[in-house]
Amino acid sequence: MQNTVRDYQVDKNKIKDFLNEFEIDTADGYKASKYVKQLRNLANREQTTLVIDIDDIATIDPELADAIIENCRRYTQLFSQVVQEMLPELKDKEIQNKDVLDVYIEHRTLMEQRMHHNSDEARDPMNRYPEELMKRFELYFRVPQTQKFLSVRQVKANHIGKLISVKGVVTRTTEVKPMISVGTYTCDICGAETYQPITSPTFMPLVMCPSQDCVTNKSGGRLSLQTRGSKFIKFQEVKIQEQ
Repeated sequence: MQNTVRDYQVDKNKIKDFLNEFEIDTADGYKASKYVKQLRNLANREQTTLVIDIDDIATIDPELADAIIENCRRYTQLFSQVVQEMLPELKDKEIQNKDVLDVYIEHRTLMEQRMHHNSDEARDPMNRYPEELMKRFELYFRVPQTQKFLSVRQVKANHIGKLISVKGVVTRTTEVKPMISVGTYTCDICGAETYQPITSPTFMPLVMCPSQDCVTNKSGGRLSLQTRGSKFIKFQEVKIQEQ
């Protein structure tokens, strides 16, 4: 595939059309949407994982399918953004089994609505909600059936970020553990909340409050990590070797 500059906004529109319109043949001879029902299940918290088949995308837009394979991480973000935007319209029932993060998000959303209702003042950018905190699903791509497997030694630096298939022998796996993906902090002086998106297994916790109040007043507020308002995802390491 040639290196071309992609218009991500155009691609997001294509992604939305694909999710809404892609159909498959049913056993009784009719056509049914493959992804809309799954999106509705995500909205109602009856499903937590969405798997997108690259082969499905290739039948509609081969160039988009190639772009996903070449830049999988970026397109995982784009698909997740589109799905997140679609979910509110698809939600048709109240969530029954709410967890701690659900309650936290609802409480903060109500506070946000009241604040904007009574004031036009913009929020401190550091205190805006990260999209990862609001996202309550995981999204993955299924590789094309025609994609060839790579051996471990064939995986090079130029494969970083791409969607590939690797063939090998699993020699060791770790236990599934929680890994923080968004850290939520509270200032001990002004009470402002600060959010830290985390994209690696290790991170440096924030210490000083960056809110406008603390900066202006030179209060020196210190941040405390609030595990209840932070988001954790499942994490596991798998080690493989050549067959």
